[in-house]
Amino acid sequence: MELKPGSRWKSAVCDAQLVVVRPPSAAGELQCGGAAVLPIDDPAEPSGAVSPDFAEGVAIGKRYVDEASGLEVLGAKAGKGSLAFDGAPMAIKGAKPLPASD
Repeated sequence: MELKPGSRWKSAVCDAQLVVVRPPSAAGELQCGGAAVLPIDDPAEPSGAVSPDFAEGVAIGKRYVDEASGLEVLGAKAGKGSLAFDGAPMAIKGAKPLPASD
């Protein structure tokens, strides 16, 4: 699995779709709902169950990051599974604070 910037992926177990914004510094597996993601053009339909440990969901328009590897992905379509990189849960990236207008 080569996670290049701009590459699109989909979950194997829910409706989530993702776009890679920043690639990881080391090779690893991007997961959604406890299962490895598939290329967006893979004809397979989502099947199977979302792992209870990874069931927080993906929100459309939110960026998710893995601090250890630097991986950053954007939620392009919402889904029930949550994201992980090599089994480590990914966090929603916080908004940058705006500069003071004094």
